[in-house]
Amino acid sequence: MLGRVLCAALFVGALQSLAEASQGHISVVLLGATGDLAKKYLWQGLFQLYMDQVSNGHSFTFHGAALTAQEPGERLMFEVLKKLSCPPDEAPNRCAVLKDQFLKLSQYHQLSSAENYTALSREIEALLRQEGLKEAGRIFYFSVPPFAYTEIARHINSSCRPPPGAWLRVVLEKPFGHDLESAQQLAAELTGFFREEEMYRVDHYLGKQAVAHILPFRDQNRQFLDPIWNRHHVERVEVVLKETVDAKGRTSFYEQYGVIRDVLQNHLTEALMFLIMELPANVSRAEEVLQHKLQSFQSLWGLEKNSAVLGQYQAYSSQAQEELQQAQDYVSTTPTFAGVLIRSDSLRWEGVPFLLTSGKALDERVGYARVLFKNRAYCTQSETLRDAGHSQCKAKQIIFYFGHGALNTPAVLVSRNLFRPVMPKDSWKEAVARSDLHIFGQPLSDYYVYSPVKERDAYSVLISNIYHGRKDFFITTENLLASWGFWTPLLDSISHQPLRLYPGGVENQHLLDFEMVSGGLAFTLAEPAELLNPTRHMPSDYKAIQSKYRQSPLVSAWSEDLISQLASDMEEAAVRSVARSGHFHLALSGGSSPVILFQRLARHHYGFPWKHTHIWLVDERCVPLTDSESNFFSLHSHLLQSVRVPYFNIHPMPVHLNRRLCVEEDRGTELYAKDIVALVANASFDLVLLGVGTDGHTASLFPRSENGLEGAPTVVLTESPVKPHQRMSLSLPLINRARQVFVLVLGKGKHDITTLLSRVGHEPTKWPISGVSPSSGQLVWYVDYEALLG
Repeated sequence: MLGRVLCAALFVGALQSLAEASQGHISVVLLGATGDLAKKYLWQGLFQLYMDQVSNGHSFTFHGAALTAQEPGERLMFEVLKKLSCPPDEAPNRCAVLKDQFLKLSQYHQLSSAENYTALSREIEALLRQEGLKEAGRIFYFSVPPFAYTEIARHINSSCRPPPGAWLRVVLEKPFGHDLESAQQLAAELTGFFREEEMYRVDHYLGKQAVAHILPFRDQNRQFLDPIWNRHHVERVEVVLKETVDAKGRTSFYEQYGVIRDVLQNHLTEALMFLIMELPANVSRAEEVLQHKLQSFQSLWGLEKNSAVLGQYQAYSSQAQEELQQAQDYVSTTPTFAGVLIRSDSLRWEGVPFLLTSGKALDERVGYARVLFKNRAYCTQSETLRDAGHSQCKAKQIIFYFGHGALNTPAVLVSRNLFRPVMPKDSWKEAVARSDLHIFGQPLSDYYVYSPVKERDAYSVLISNIYHGRKDFFITTENLLASWGFWTPLLDSISHQPLRLYPGGVENQHLLDFEMVSGGLAFTLAEPAELLNPTRHMPSDYKAIQSKYRQSPLVSAWSEDLISQLASDMEEAAVRSVARSGHFHLALSGGSSPVILFQRLARHHYGFPWKHTHIWLVDERCVPLTDSESNFFSLHSHLLQSVRVPYFNIHPMPVHLNRRLCVEEDRGTELYAKDIVALVANASFDLVLLGVGTDGHTASLFPRSENGLEGAPTVVLTESPVKPHQRMSLSLPLINRARQVFVLVLGKGKHDITTLLSRVGHEPTKWPISGVSPSSGQLVWYVDYEALLG
């Protein structure tokens, strides 16, 4: 108790010494103050903040908090604080004074109940009132597991917010969810307590000096980069994090997350965004930076199973089995190595591969982002006589070196045959060019090399940015969900993908080398027989099976294999039709299911006769064609802009006429029907692609629809039970005139309707899809295993 009283007295005394010069007071509350992250990085980062800002007008107090009782918690926390250090260039006397002040301004609190948070807030208010200080704001740093976020957020919001006029900044550590759904749930819970501008989600890689300098570097070197930072000059972009350590001691975490969730979805993706996003006019404006980053996410192609190669070091399964106390035959399917190929459809980057790679138990510890430029030069001079500064045959690259590796320091490297970069002299210095060190096969003397004037820990950088309110160094809710939306489909698909076993360290040799093949990735070497584990139980890779469904041919497989088969069958149908009649009339449905098919057609089917193909819509929502809800918008985004279909062969439904949407007097349905009659022989499409809704609807023909289920083969307006309600659709009789109809059904959500349809007859008023029966053509069902088997 006496120690507590003395500590409080010192605390007040330290405040008194700062009160006169203060422009406002900031209270920093570190939750999880005795945990590993706090011990290793956060207290040191907070001390660095205090050293940097002690003379700049704000006063501070630091409140360590945890569930541990008062006396043991206080003892643990101050054991950490006594070990804090100053940078090497700090004078010893000043360091001692600052450290002493920091300890006096720090207190421990047990925060385990709502009453504890109320008491903390009252204590802060009483201290400031006593010293006549105005409150500028409060920082709450959540160094706790995500499952505790909601309860803590509730307590802060209800009883520990600062008074009006002062700001609140809540700092959140990853993981931010496990997939898109869990991230959405956590985000929804937090936004119930905090505004978006109050939340700072930490990805500590954004605090690494080389990563943090990517945007400033691009901005300061616009004159050199503007002509070459594009698909015409860049061969590829690599973002890599290699680790020599394995996951021993962390398998309980790793089994839940794996290498993609742990590293690629966050650290490497964020670094990639800084490289490929459009550069805002002002890189200092956080709102502009975050908006441009979000636009880059939206330009990325969806990932497929063959976009990744996956591995696992040999000892991992036994480590997990031991640490998680699993049965002796336990085999983990968690990847510890991943290489992923990412592509963008933006005008700047179309066709440029982005390679993200990370793994544990590899041959070296290093991280970097590398932009490799194309080299079209041929040099007649022998290689030994080439001057690095002038020879155009030397490799041209820009490397943001995160640290460790051969350089063992953060650095920015630019090939001398590119340009001498502009670098801020107050924070980056040119390093001595050494020829004994080699980076990517070239001596260091081939590069302009810059390293930080003063190396800073990533957390120190981020804590400073929290203090300054720099949101562009943190992950917004919108960007978080965009990232999970991008990665979750791949994570869902790779559960069936075998892992390449590797021994670890230098013994890996070329075993994890991979190459770009057919729009995806594949390991370069076959897996040696001695590494194959005969007890390894991987899900079967079933091939597409042929059978019958509703008396029509059925093709079924895992979704990715099914889409591959469907795309091949569509190409075959197109080639036959063009050979027969000189053209191919294809009518496509909207919705989410065809998106991966469109992407497959765009990326893998270069023999498709697009030049002779007419694209029609099966149905359309009554929204402008530029609206993201529009079926045509989706078709254009995922297919049309990537293939060469003649402009006059594209036939969107005329839902938007005379500045109105689907008004009967505008006769949009008649116009479309006339176009079909004029261009499609006998109004008989060569191929119609349909989907199935959970209620049995197809196209935009819904149960008990008044229009389109019978009567003339035409185009009709219909009503959907969900928004947007108004639709335009081909009628069932018109669909049934097609030469071929393919029906695509994907996902567990369609299992119930798939089972039901297998038992019912021809009842289109109840289930419109049951009325699909081409009068002189063929119907084929493409149903994945999840829809078929549940």
